[in-house]
This record gives sequence, C-alpha cells and structure tokens, in this order.
Amino acid sequence: MSVYFDTAYIAKCYVNEVDSNEVRAVLRKAGQGCSSALCIPEMATVLLRHVREDALEKKHAARLHDEFMNDVGDGVWTMIPVGDAFLERIAAKVATLDKRTHLRAGDAIHLGAAKEAGFGEVWTNDRHMLAAALQFGLKRRSV
Repeated sequence: MSVYFDTAYIAKCYVNEVDSNEVRAVLRKAGQGCSSALCIPEMATVLLRHVREDALEKKHAARLHDEFMNDVGDGVWTMIPVGDAFLERIAAKVATLDKRTHLRAGDAIHLGAAKEAGFGEVWTNDRHMLAAALQFGLKRRSV
C-alpha cells in the first residue's frame, strides 16, 4: 500500500515538528510514500526555512536532505514526474475551479499528481489544499 503526502508531510518524516510522530506512523502503516517530483525542490526550501529560523544547523539540514534523497533512491518515496503535458492539464483543471478556491500552484500540482496517479486521498495539513482536494476528486486526510 502507498500513501500520497504533500511536501509538508514528507518534511515531518525528517524534521521534528508538530504531528511528526503521527505522520511517521501513517507512513509506517502504509509502507511506502508517494509525492509529486515537485517535492524534491520543495524539501530543499523547507530545510532552508528551518535553517533560516535557527531550528536546524546548516550541516544537519544537509544531512537530512541527503537522507531524503537516499530514501527517494531506495524507493521509500516514489516521485511522480511533472512534465509539460501534466502541467498543462493542471492549469486547465485550475481554470475550472470555483472562483472562491484559494490554491497555490504547488498545491494544485500535488492534488493533480495524486489524482492522476490513482490515489483516492491526499495527506496534508495545508488548509487550502485540504479545502480544494474535493474539487480534484480526492478525500482529504490529515492527522
């Protein structure tokens, strides 16, 4: 079984944050995680934010990034590619959303990747992404 996490939830598997233990338990139960390839640069920015906020030393952040990339290589995480055709489909989908929908590009990419990869649900703590998940035909999950 596999579970789709956005980058915020993947980060909780490497950095001790609120709900990290619960998120790690979801991953352990599923056995494998999946995300959009957008997660790779997003993880780098999450770790940079932790360094900027003095929550992590730069060397520790680099080790965590290496650990994450090794886990990607080892199949702990499957990254869904985001090519031009995919991005065009996501842009077309966003154009159909209700005008009250608050959705950032990265969140739309994650929701579209989860849907196109055949997931029925998406795990995140992002309130805007959770609110928009139903419009992508996805069940909203959060710890």
